Amino acid sequence: MANPYNHYLSVNEAVDKTKHIFVTFTLGVTGEAFDRTAGGVAAESSVGTWTDVGLEEKKIWDRLHAKVVEMDEKNGKVVVAYPLDLFEAGNISQFLSSIAGNIFGLKEITKLRIEDIEFPEVFVNAFPGPALGIDGIRKLTGITDRPLLGSIIKPKLGLTSAQHAEASMNVYSSLDLVKDDENLASMTFDNFYTRVDEVTSRMKEKGYLDIGQAKIHAFNISAPYDEMLKRGNYAFDHNANCLMLDILTVGFSGVQGIRNRRFGLMLHGHRAMHAAFTRSREFGISMLVIAKLSRLAGIDSLHTGTVVGKMEGGKEEVVAINEFLRSEWYGLKTTLPVASGGLHPGMIPDLYKYLGRDLLMNFGGGIHGHPDGTVAGAKAVLQATRAAMAKTKLRDAKDSPELQKALDKWMPKG
Repeated sequence: MANPYNHYLSVNEAVDKTKHIFVTFTLGVTGEAFDRTAGGVAAESSVGTWTDVGLEEKKIWDRLHAKVVEMDEKNGKVVVAYPLDLFEAGNISQFLSSIAGNIFGLKEITKLRIEDIEFPEVFVNAFPGPALGIDGIRKLTGITDRPLLGSIIKPKLGLTSAQHAEASMNVYSSLDLVKDDENLASMTFDNFYTRVDEVTSRMKEKGYLDIGQAKIHAFNISAPYDEMLKRGNYAFDHNANCLMLDILTVGFSGVQGIRNRRFGLMLHGHRAMHAAFTRSREFGISMLVIAKLSRLAGIDSLHTGTVVGKMEGGKEEVVAINEFLRSEWYGLKTTLPVASGGLHPGMIPDLYKYLGRDLLMNFGGGIHGHPDGTVAGAKAVLQATRAAMAKTKLRDAKDSPELQKALDKWMPKG
């Protein structure tokens, strides 16, 4: 049977990289030829459909059809080049509806994953990108010579606003950042607006809001969009320096809307629900792609993985994502990678070795679960970081009793 999508196959054709977006897929098929399905993916995600139509079809097709420019059936690799005219500038929602829309529902597909996307300069420059970037975050905090260190308040739910504020101040006794948990919004026991009042007033008393020596508090504003705006404005009016968004559950249009309000505050991106898209190696979207879209949308710091800890994500993958976020990208500011999830002070040497200095290390139970409490847990994290940077074995770190107690709990001898 002839391949009805043969005219979408342009393998090895030279395509202008300044005028196309290149999407790399992993593809598996059943009941159909690989090249037929590859062409079908290109058709369905651009201008094609299941039958012939009129409306000057040939003229439109010539200008706008996607092209399969690489195809490796053995490894399941397909690269599709999409003309830029298919996409509205600055619109991530429309872009994803195109390249990740109907194609995942094609019944002949047994495997489909978006592994990477290569954007041309003109597409990237339609977005403002992060407001602060790594340099801006370091300028805000005055921390220039080590990774940023932070905490998620634990327990994640159940504390009052006053208790949350007190735990935050205990973290700030040694560290740089506190973030709300991903599912902490505005609860009966911890109202968002009361939490902002409690935390910012105490930060102001201690001088923690002053540029150059600021502590950061990422207030989670994730909610319906109108409420997100209300919360963002309230935090801004109370001199907060960071807003947090659950980027996938609020959607990229929500992220872009908050970024485009020009609050000028740091935007901290939590990737809650990402594994529903990224964890399967057979269906979904890679975390690298989520990271690229997050940087376009304006996220200043993004959870990317730990290599160690409780979350999945191998060294090669996490390092590649972090390197992209820290790299030059047509003039857009950088995004600070965040390692968070199941971490304690004993893991810091590996975190530092694998992931480097331009990193935010975030600890929840690994601080608040310290035998002597949160203040001691925060000290242990800072002590472990200094030891790791000095290439001192943690058990040999002098004048660090809090660290030694942490190691006794989470990495006991023998």
